[in-house]
Amino acid sequence: MSLTGVPEPLLREATLLLRQSRFPEAIDAYRRILARWPESADSWFNLAFLQRQTRDLLGALDSYQKALDAGVSHPEEVHLNRSVIYADYLRDFAAAEGELTKALSLNPNFLGALLNLGNLCEDFGRRTEALTAYSKALAVDPRCFKALARFANLQPRTGADPALVPILRRALADPTLPDIGRAGLGFALGRLLDSAGDFPAAFAAYTQANRASRASAGAQFVPYDRMRQKAFVDRLIAGSTTQTSRATPREPQQPQPIFVCGMFRSGSTLTEQLLATCPGVVAGGELDFLPRVVNTELVPFHETLALLTTAQIDDIAARYRAVLTRVSADAQYVIDKRPDNFLYIGLIKRLFPDAKIVHTTRNPLDNCLSIYFLHLDQQMSYALDLMDIGHYYREYRRMMAHWKTQFGADIIDFDYDGLVRNPQPAMQTLCASLGLDWPGGWPPPIATAGTPVRTASVWQVREPLYQSSSGRASHYGPQLEELRRYLTDQPTS
Repeated sequence: MSLTGVPEPLLREATLLLRQSRFPEAIDAYRRILARWPESADSWFNLAFLQRQTRDLLGALDSYQKALDAGVSHPEEVHLNRSVIYADYLRDFAAAEGELTKALSLNPNFLGALLNLGNLCEDFGRRTEALTAYSKALAVDPRCFKALARFANLQPRTGADPALVPILRRALADPTLPDIGRAGLGFALGRLLDSAGDFPAAFAAYTQANRASRASAGAQFVPYDRMRQKAFVDRLIAGSTTQTSRATPREPQQPQPIFVCGMFRSGSTLTEQLLATCPGVVAGGELDFLPRVVNTELVPFHETLALLTTAQIDDIAARYRAVLTRVSADAQYVIDKRPDNFLYIGLIKRLFPDAKIVHTTRNPLDNCLSIYFLHLDQQMSYALDLMDIGHYYREYRRMMAHWKTQFGADIIDFDYDGLVRNPQPAMQTLCASLGLDWPGGWPPPIATAGTPVRTASVWQVREPLYQSSSGRASHYGPQLEELRRYLTDQPTS
């Protein structure tokens, strides 16, 4: 018998189901336990975790609260988990910050809450508060590599504290530093060296950071498979030629989606924030709905897409629109700027036949270099090797050429380099293509401190437009020569 009176066999059964990711069965097991032993705080905590995994978000919040009411140990961790639900799923950022404040009132040295508070402050452009949160985290644990990396990355594009470079180098010299820490600090060091104009040292730092990021994934790492990616694009192209013919347009409902996609680091965040200055348009950020549906309900994607019935399409479209409504029920348009939605344009056009897709583009070498210089999730394994990025880029370019033959003017190319050179005419043209009213004037009031931006471009979009990222690859000529030839020599088919 456990301390709460729950028989040990019941707890073991529920715990095993949880560990095996058998979520519906585990939820049922914990509900049976809690129906009889409602004072089991740990069971409420585990049930909340499972509800979060299955997207029962309000149920998870309620179960976490019941865990608190039952006297769960380490309640600060419960408040941290509640803050994640509010921020990442419900977009209630005030509630998320309130939960973090409660966590820190219970445990002022709680690193998880300090790091998440710093991150939340970054999302809203509150640089000083974010720096303070990371400084407190470093005071609690001077070896908190995540806090140090974030502190360094918060330095402005120009005028960064030069003392941070030797600090980062010393931290990286620690032989006990885990690979994940080596990766984060390495990317931060590369950024500082790049900003200082020490380009060979910056490239070397980024190279080491990417290697550490790959190593940090351990045995779970799945290397990028060029042949597999090519075959995937081949199947999408072959299947979509007959599968994605125009469906009958639906009666317009609000909010309507505007899709912004392309390669990562191609200017999608800036484009989204500029469009969100138009009346009736709200920035939705990188919504995970379509990739999640594709990777769970529509496997294998290219074959399953051909078999979808009208009822299934209507169901997916309705659920997607519910996500848009959660972002803003009052908006006329909500932007989904998930870059890799370019793979799913065929599905998008079946869900929303009238949808417009803004395809953000950029100088290929600049784009590939910017990806290599960004600390991305290891699941995007192509991003860890420069030539793998080049291969992925070529396949992306081939995919987009196909979609344009299918959907023509519904795909609107929008060039980042042209935008930063001559922004106002570029935006006027884009808005006209989308049927939006450009508010006029320049610069527009984008990404103010009250507007959340939850991508790697969080700080760039809060600054006046600058052209230094356009042509950035020219600083790395020798390091990019092989990639330049590879991109230039792409076959036409």
